[in-house]
Amino acid sequence: MRTAFFAALIVAADQITKYLATTHLKAIRSMEIIPGFFNLAYVENPGAAWGIFSGHRLPLVVFSLISLAFIIWKQRALFHHLKSHPVILSLIYGGIIGNLIDRIRIARVIDFLDFHWKGTHFPAFNIADSAICCGVFLFIVAEFMHSRQLSNATEHVSAEVGVIPESTDAGRC
Repeated sequence: MRTAFFAALIVAADQITKYLATTHLKAIRSMEIIPGFFNLAYVENPGAAWGIFSGHRLPLVVFSLISLAFIIWKQRALFHHLKSHPVILSLIYGGIIGNLIDRIRIARVIDFLDFHWKGTHFPAFNIADSAICCGVFLFIVAEFMHSRQLSNATEHVSAEVGVIPESTDAGRC
């Protein structure tokens, strides 16, 4: 239940900030916040990340719905063994739903967080994009840590019962 609550908070934050970007930034296009590093900029993205699949609204909506359905269907197998699974799922669900609302409602996603550094300009993004990226990153880190814990536990048990791992050359002539 708390996963749904926090996902809803992410969706609300995403939609409110997109509304604010539309009402306050659309006319001026960009506002410098940290010179040489960060702007708030109004960008309409008709595609996915970095504008790929631009103008393919229906496939992007279908992909989002399939992704949501798959994660819901496989959430126990993919996430339940991870202690941080409520946070990870909240971020991923909230992010997918936030951008899905835009794609269905206005046929594009509103981006407004605009970073640049020493001549390199990164694609603008939004709260939903950030949530998805953070959720996926946390999933990868949590899965890696879980795998290491399992590996260490297996090695510890093997050492205690005197089992020699197959990968050693012990006993070979």
